[in-house]
Amino acid sequence: MAVDPDTYKNNGDVSTSFVSQNEKRRDYEWQIVWRNVLAFIYLHVGTLYGLYLIFTGQAKIVTVFFGIFFAITSAMGVTAGAHRLWAHRAYKARWPLRLFLAVLQTMAFQNHIYEWVRDHRVHHKFTETDADPHNAKRGFFFSHIGWLMVRKHKDVFEKGAQVDMSDLEKDPIVMFQKRTYLVVMPLLCFVLPAWMPVLLWNETPWSSWYVASILRYTLTLHFTWLVNSAAHIWGNRPYDKYIGATDNKTVAILAFGEGWHNYHHVFPWDYKAAELGNYSTNMSTALIDFAAKYGLAYDLKTVSAEMIRKRVRRTGDGSHPYGHQSKDVHDHNHPENPVWGWDDTDMPDEDRKCAEIAHKLD
Repeated sequence: MAVDPDTYKNNGDVSTSFVSQNEKRRDYEWQIVWRNVLAFIYLHVGTLYGLYLIFTGQAKIVTVFFGIFFAITSAMGVTAGAHRLWAHRAYKARWPLRLFLAVLQTMAFQNHIYEWVRDHRVHHKFTETDADPHNAKRGFFFSHIGWLMVRKHKDVFEKGAQVDMSDLEKDPIVMFQKRTYLVVMPLLCFVLPAWMPVLLWNETPWSSWYVASILRYTLTLHFTWLVNSAAHIWGNRPYDKYIGATDNKTVAILAFGEGWHNYHHVFPWDYKAAELGNYSTNMSTALIDFAAKYGLAYDLKTVSAEMIRKRVRRTGDGSHPYGHQSKDVHDHNHPENPVWGWDDTDMPDEDRKCAEIAHKLD
């Protein structure tokens, strides 16, 4: 759900001290976007009704499983596509895979790729500050859903303008999706999943709409939002105890591998978004590996065991198997310079040299 931009204005005819106080108040004033609020109310009421249809047997079980399948499939467009491919440049993809992921991401309706990536890069670059679109320091509700119900803090726009988006502007698939989004998205996200059960197994249009479209869509939103909220509050910080992001297994399962958030904020350019070597809590990695096997994905960046060991011992909270922080390392009260991904100019040269890259082009 998108939030309309808002121009920040100051009163120039008052004293400096009053302006400062007034700016602070306006910075955190909840200027409600009623269009989004009303949309969320409808989605959640519709979700409850969809659950009612399921538990009273008015919706066919095949419709329920179809909704689950559609949710998982569309989520891959966000996790493997908008997130790991486009936002973090953690791997590269040939145009058939990029087109496939763009279609899936459109089915998920979490804003078009360009806007999704812009907000996410700002989140990584200025995490848990006023420039973070879903700043977790403003509370669970704000970081989970509230940020989409109010106008953005002025720092989101000012700091966001510093984030390089030229790579996406050169991608014809991303820009085509951006131009056609308002037409294609409703068809793929709502009309298609509501129409297919009616056509294929004679589901009632009413049940199909509220189960396969509304219920499915609302739940996928919440699973994604948990990465912004729960994974910045509850969990361990094995890699960097000085940042808010946490490793949360429950969120990892619900968000198809995106809940290993402490690791991800430390190494945002790792295509796995986690240290784990299996797929049990990281379905998105399985998709990328499958694509790489057939040459559709390549240059998969990941972190060496030595890099992880050094970082764990330098800044970890002691919950990692590699052990507690080294005694000869002095604590610090600020995170190391954050980067949004592989192409960020602030990424240390040492990290770039030590990174491991799989499926390189010949």
